[in-house]
Amino acid sequence: MTKFIFITGGVVSGLGKGITAASLGRLLKARGLTVTMLKFDPYLNVDSSNLSPYQHGEIFVTDDGTEGDLVLGHYERILDENLGEENDVTTGQVFSDVIAKERRGEYDGSTVQIVPHVTADIKERILAFDGKSDVVIVDVGGTVGDIECTPFLEAVRQCRNVFGKNNAVYIHVTLVPYIGVSGEQKTKPTQHSVKELQNIGIQPDVIVCRSDFPLAQSSKDKLALFCNVDKDCIIENITTDNLFAVPLLLEEQGLSRVVCRKLNLTLPEPDLAEWRKISERFTELCVSEKKIRVAIVGKYVEKPDAYLSIAMALVHSAIENGVWVEPVYIQSGSLKPGETSALDLVDGIIIPGGFGHSGFEGKVIAARYAREHDVPVLMIGLGAQAGLVEYARDVMGKDADSAEFEKKTPYPVAVRRNDGNSFRKGAFITRLESGSRLAAIYGKTEISERHRHKYEFNKALKADFKKFGLNFTGESKDGKLPEAYEIDGKKFSVGVIYHPEYLSRPTRPHPLFSAFVGACKK
Repeated sequence: MTKFIFITGGVVSGLGKGITAASLGRLLKARGLTVTMLKFDPYLNVDSSNLSPYQHGEIFVTDDGTEGDLVLGHYERILDENLGEENDVTTGQVFSDVIAKERRGEYDGSTVQIVPHVTADIKERILAFDGKSDVVIVDVGGTVGDIECTPFLEAVRQCRNVFGKNNAVYIHVTLVPYIGVSGEQKTKPTQHSVKELQNIGIQPDVIVCRSDFPLAQSSKDKLALFCNVDKDCIIENITTDNLFAVPLLLEEQGLSRVVCRKLNLTLPEPDLAEWRKISERFTELCVSEKKIRVAIVGKYVEKPDAYLSIAMALVHSAIENGVWVEPVYIQSGSLKPGETSALDLVDGIIIPGGFGHSGFEGKVIAARYAREHDVPVLMIGLGAQAGLVEYARDVMGKDADSAEFEKKTPYPVAVRRNDGNSFRKGAFITRLESGSRLAAIYGKTEISERHRHKYEFNKALKADFKKFGLNFTGESKDGKLPEAYEIDGKKFSVGVIYHPEYLSRPTRPHPLFSAFVGACKK
């Protein structure tokens, strides 16, 4: 039977509960188990598609087109497993399903309530994973005590009766603050958080304590006593700048060992050699003199998490290339004609995707700067549209724009598809031209990449661009949609309509980002 691990958060939000969950998954996978993740988001949105990047950071897209919270990206990168729609559940989805069932008369006239109807729907989503993996890690979003979390916590509470004691483990992630004036660690917030959890009916088996300093033994003893937890099940999770060190630090604390014990699993020690090597190389690069600066010219740079997958893809490629990459976030709206000094000290430029006309002309200016100064540039999604607009205007002399912003433009470099589909989301096959730079970068001529866009490159203009040295060397499997281009005679000048950042992994850096970083360091 599948083993289930339920992870809750207490005291405050933003403790890295998702990273802790994914790190545990990595440790269990390293012991030979198959592991997947299930995220419960207690907001009423059906998915993340309409959430502002300023509030929630990037929207992460999976192979099946699910638009989820950025934590899905952490899961995929750390666990190195592809996830999908069933792995990301919101209150909005649950309520929508329950109301739809009521409208269809599936409740036989019963009064529809949070318990049992909403909680039953949540449990069904958990039960759907039974038998699909050895372990399912369920990350319950929010903080214990939040009213939004209540239905999920009640459903999770009932699961131990469903699965049995040896098949369900509860882990509570909390904060142990340090009071600098008195030089004390305070366990009282964690004690109160656990009591709140116990009032719901959940007794945590393991407590993971986020702290800026190692936990004193006296603090561990106090937590074990007052929270009714075994002493070796008090796990410290010390703040670190090295994300790759988190699984290693948790393993040193014995997290996967105690979880296996609670689940009655006898397994070999985890093989973490590859992960340890990545962590060590990251630490070495942090103090290395080999550094490059890469500008990320975007609309949402005030919230760097809006470009989290790009930043992580750069880190992965930096480790592979043996050079530290410092991201320089530049508000695209701040770039004006003749006002581009912010780009003078960077070694490469990334112009990422986005939505809306605000800041678009700044992306066009960044593309012009990269072309005129031969600075390596990677243009993604809307950024790739900006690259085409710049090239058509400044090299080809056209009155160009994207039909996304100017419907009547005489030279639309990007147009809406006419097949009735408003959005292209998820993984699609792209065919690369044999002998092209992109084919050489990928090492093959057929690739799969994730998309999230409404507008496509205008196929009718391919021949025009080719005459001026811009070649579309990637197209959809059916040949109807141009998807990638490269500019002749440049160190690195590539534009793609898809989002390669979603597929980069610590153990498998994305080839496009690796080639870009390699070009920047030359």
